[in-house]
Amino acid sequence: MKNNEAISYDDILLIPQYSDIKSRTEIDVTTDLGNGLILKSPLLSSPMDTVTGGAMAMAMTLVGGAGVIHRYNTIIEQQRHIKRAIDNVSEFDHVGAAIGVTGNYIDRATAAFDAGATFICIDVAHGHHILVKSALHSLRAIFGNDFHIMAGNVATLEGINDLSDWGANSVRCNIGGGSICSTRIQTGHGLPGLQTILDCAQTDREVAIVADGGIKNSGDIVKALACGADAVMCGSLLAGTTEAPGEVQRDTDGSAWKSYRGMASKEAQTEWRGKYASFEGVSTRVPYQGKVKNILEDLDRGIRSGFSYSGARSLEELHVKAEYVRQTSSGLSESHTHILTRKW
Repeated sequence: MKNNEAISYDDILLIPQYSDIKSRTEIDVTTDLGNGLILKSPLLSSPMDTVTGGAMAMAMTLVGGAGVIHRYNTIIEQQRHIKRAIDNVSEFDHVGAAIGVTGNYIDRATAAFDAGATFICIDVAHGHHILVKSALHSLRAIFGNDFHIMAGNVATLEGINDLSDWGANSVRCNIGGGSICSTRIQTGHGLPGLQTILDCAQTDREVAIVADGGIKNSGDIVKALACGADAVMCGSLLAGTTEAPGEVQRDTDGSAWKSYRGMASKEAQTEWRGKYASFEGVSTRVPYQGKVKNILEDLDRGIRSGFSYSGARSLEELHVKAEYVRQTSSGLSESHTHILTRKW
């Protein structure tokens, strides 16, 4: 049995380097995920039923990212979300649609394509699996080699290599790191999120890495990109916004909130298919945050500042220039605005 140390986002800091970047506007955060999926922003919204419907997907295109519309609905409903999202889409914008690997997943993929989805995302918890292999082969037989297929999730170099060999253009990398995911507790399996990115970045395949899970802020996004990711997928950062599915609720004290849940939670499974099997997620609520545009703009500012600290004008430069150090728990405490916890 392997006994290797693994690191996550809070375990490292990127080292500031000489920079001649005078303005964040000099930085180009465009990312090419392959097979026509070029994004002006390296941000994707997660295919969760409390994160991405048509409104969120449209909002993501407006900032140059992309939304992946969830699959926990009927095929007709998913088509409706896709069509809503593409009302203002130009030839350079993208909208994704999630599918599974059993049942009517081929019909769902075909319907999503017909509705205007520009890429498909195979959305399963354990992507390094024979059913994903079969699904990728079937989808390639139908759509050919000129359509972008994203798949996942995986946690290892072997996983991303296999999914690439099976036909995936991009792969979601991370298992068990999401804020509402309990896979590691329920099953004992997973890897710290940043270690997964570092390992998967060693691939020699032509495949893009999507860091998915454990991203808490723009600093984590920069760390993921610096360590080899080509894009990041966000869930909790975007939940609670106006564009996320679900109604705004209010408590008696006037505080506003929205529901946020893992798709492997008891609540999501029961609502989706009338029962639950192994549950590897929780359901909770998050504060209402207003328009997602404000969140995305803040993230963009942080990402661009992060590039500047490494003296990188592009993602390609960041991949080459970035260096990091391990930090202790004391270093992590110092990294936060520690005046808020200081005892005077």
